[in-house]
Amino acid sequence: MAQFNINFLKISIFIMSNNLDFVAKLRNSGLRPTKQRIKICEILFGGKETFHFSINDLSKIVAQKTNEKISLATIYNTVHAFLGKGYLKQIAVNSEQSYYDTNVSDHHHFYDEDKNQLIDIHDCEVEPVKINKKIPGKKIKSIEVLVKVQNN
Repeated sequence: MAQFNINFLKISIFIMSNNLDFVAKLRNSGLRPTKQRIKICEILFGGKETFHFSINDLSKIVAQKTNEKISLATIYNTVHAFLGKGYLKQIAVNSEQSYYDTNVSDHHHFYDEDKNQLIDIHDCEVEPVKINKKIPGKKIKSIEVLVKVQNN
């Protein structure tokens, strides 16, 4: 019984710690930390792995993982508030479609046009990109390449 209480306490502290982090992210993004927005945070930032998603993808994930109805507008506004604060990164694959990434570090992507899927390209999988053109008065802030692929 004592082991159960210790494990339960560890889990409770972990959940409370994450929720406090989620509340801080929401408040820092100018959003009120509602139950629905905290659920969105759990999905976006509560996992061990980063992931890519569209707003519609996230809406489906939210519907699958929660028993609550969270409006598309709430999801959209939450994602865009996080985007504005740098908690998410936007990757435009064309003029009509954007994906979002929970990994906000500079990195490259494959975009599989057949599956409509972004795939990370890790630093060890690509040589440094060299840009020969210079723009007067400007310096390169980052280089992020999007490589579009399709079936043969």
